[in-house]
Amino acid sequence: MTMPAPDLREAARDMPVNSLGFRKSPAQTRVVVAMSGGVDSSVVAAMLAAQGYDVIGVTLQLYDHGAALAKKGACCAGQDIHDARRVAERIGFPHYVLDYENKFRESVIEEFADAYLAGATPVPCIRCNERVKFRDLLQTARELDADCMATGHYIRRRDGIGGAELHMAADANRDQSYFLFSTTQEQLDFLRFPLGGLESKAETRALAAQYGLAVADKPDSQDICFVPNGDYASVIEKLRPGAADPGDIVDRDGNVLGRHRGVIHYTIGQRRGLGIGGLGEPLYVTRLDPEKRQVIVGPKEALATKIVPVTEVNWLGSEPFEGEIAINARIRSTRPPRPAILRATGERRAEVELLDPEQGVSPGQACVFYASEGTRVLGGGWISHRRGG
Repeated sequence: MTMPAPDLREAARDMPVNSLGFRKSPAQTRVVVAMSGGVDSSVVAAMLAAQGYDVIGVTLQLYDHGAALAKKGACCAGQDIHDARRVAERIGFPHYVLDYENKFRESVIEEFADAYLAGATPVPCIRCNERVKFRDLLQTARELDADCMATGHYIRRRDGIGGAELHMAADANRDQSYFLFSTTQEQLDFLRFPLGGLESKAETRALAAQYGLAVADKPDSQDICFVPNGDYASVIEKLRPGAADPGDIVDRDGNVLGRHRGVIHYTIGQRRGLGIGGLGEPLYVTRLDPEKRQVIVGPKEALATKIVPVTEVNWLGSEPFEGEIAINARIRSTRPPRPAILRATGERRAEVELLDPEQGVSPGQACVFYASEGTRVLGGGWISHRRGG
């Protein structure tokens, strides 16, 4: 008598869900971990390996090693690649280094330079997540037959009725949701963020020590990885010769108050370093006009903004992106979300009305949308230009 073949689908349904959300054993679940060489991603890789997952570590070489080796405190530099490799060797999982220099330059660095030349204040870390890590690297993870890709970002992913949802990290001081607003729904379904539920960075370092990782006490990166010592202007001058041409500092009526050493050296809201003291009330940079090579200054109240137009909107909400939606909005990574009204003005365009004016709203920065109650990230967009109100 021939016995019926076992129903594999029935068996899968009976299998408990593992910590990454799959109905199979950790050993049968392949996860690619994006490893920067820092303590966060190293802990993720070690933690998942300890739980029995089929871990593959991948580190991206994003720019020239020669320059990288001379720079400490930035991700994806030469030392960081070495650190990631050492973690993989200690824990015992395969590790690969991928040369993404050209992708990174084309997708992130070139736009960064052009944005500054246009008088904007760009956030290249968001573009890197959007165009390199969560697009190109994620595709590589799929090609490696991974079930998911994990990163060391401090943000939470939750399964909701309509699919995966993005939520702020448990530790508000470490929350990185501002830098991940452009994560698409398709990407979010594939991504995992194991550190998002930790209450403090101290917990992460304690885990690193527990796993015997040499990076347990490694300092956090502070600068943009390709900008040595935070000197944006020198990088832009190197990429775009002549970008630092001097010009006039003028008031809102066009009266010349002084000279500046290049628009790229200034940002919206800046007060110090203008070289125009002794004029009475303090003056702040309120606008940049690269075409006229002018830095426009005014009193602090001139910085107040209520209406913020945004473009390239990425929407992660359950409801359709239309009409008016009550949200909390964050217009800088260092500021908490504030109550606002989101108005859709096109398929990927919107206007955000801040209930209380914010100062220093700058084109090129992100405006991130959060649910009016709770921790859910609803998406966001890029601030296109500033209007008073």
